[in-house]
Amino acid sequence: MAQKKRTEIAELGQFGLIDLLTQDFENKNKSTVLGVGDDAAVIDIPQGEVMLTSTDSFYEGVDFDLTYFPLKHLGYKVVTAAVSDILAMNATPSQITISLGVSAKLPVEALKDLYEGIAFACREQEIDLVGGDTRASLTGLVITVTAVGHAPKDKVVKRSGAKLHDLICITNNLGAAYMGLQLLERERRVLQGVDQPEPQFKGHEYLLEKYLKPRSRTDVIDALREENILPTAMIDLTDGLSSDLMQVCKASKCGARIYLERMPIARQTSELAEEMHIDPVVAGLNGGEDYELLFTVPLEMQEQVMRLGLVDVIGHITAEGSGCYLVTPDGGELKLKAQGFPEAKE
Repeated sequence: MAQKKRTEIAELGQFGLIDLLTQDFENKNKSTVLGVGDDAAVIDIPQGEVMLTSTDSFYEGVDFDLTYFPLKHLGYKVVTAAVSDILAMNATPSQITISLGVSAKLPVEALKDLYEGIAFACREQEIDLVGGDTRASLTGLVITVTAVGHAPKDKVVKRSGAKLHDLICITNNLGAAYMGLQLLERERRVLQGVDQPEPQFKGHEYLLEKYLKPRSRTDVIDALREENILPTAMIDLTDGLSSDLMQVCKASKCGARIYLERMPIARQTSELAEEMHIDPVVAGLNGGEDYELLFTVPLEMQEQVMRLGLVDVIGHITAEGSGCYLVTPDGGELKLKAQGFPEAKE
């Protein structure tokens, strides 16, 4: 079998590498005046709108493991993660910059795979790559993504706008990405040292996709706009339902009640969780990296929101000082925690 070609980064140099990795990107947004190739990007914000920016960093060995994370999927995922923050403020993502810290163990071919995933995500979501940087790293691969977006000033949604009796809504099901990660970690441990490993992924494809290649919820933001629904508060689900809901309640100075029987958890999530002796509810509450959206709307919008067919109403906002609780079918209340298991109400 012919050995796969390996090109060392040093053969191209910093600027040659940047030229190679960005040569297939084309600007699509009218707001992109000047992209890759100069000292700074130039972005024109539509009249009457404001610019939003958000930055996320991803560290090898902390946020991802290259022993099982395909670089194309990683490229796609970091774009999704970055633009999710822009969407969570009811804005339209339009540009990103990518900065890399690269260790010598990665050849040029590996970085091309990474950028293929980035390019695919940019094309799919109509986002322009407008800049970045590349540096040597002594601690493994580091990826920093800055996302830029825009929105009418009066349509920007913050975490701090939830009001008493507002409905708590989420998009799609919970905990699938977390269980996808648990599956990958289990197979890595089981197959460590095996010459020709054959991981057992059959029947869990959905969970793997949710962790390795999550999709941004631009469709939800578009649907809300079409129906003239402006959420009172919104956040993207990156740290888990419990943690992120508590962030909304902290910013909005309120409490919350969510109902166990209304929590959407996919069948594959429940099945694998039970197989691995993990409570599916705990996976749903505390599993991160779903990149779904949690938002609140006034109670009178319930029918309008339900007609979208894209969200589940799982609870409601309560008064300040009332705490954040999960309500069980028998009427019991479990206090939500930022991490770990919920604890019984005293």
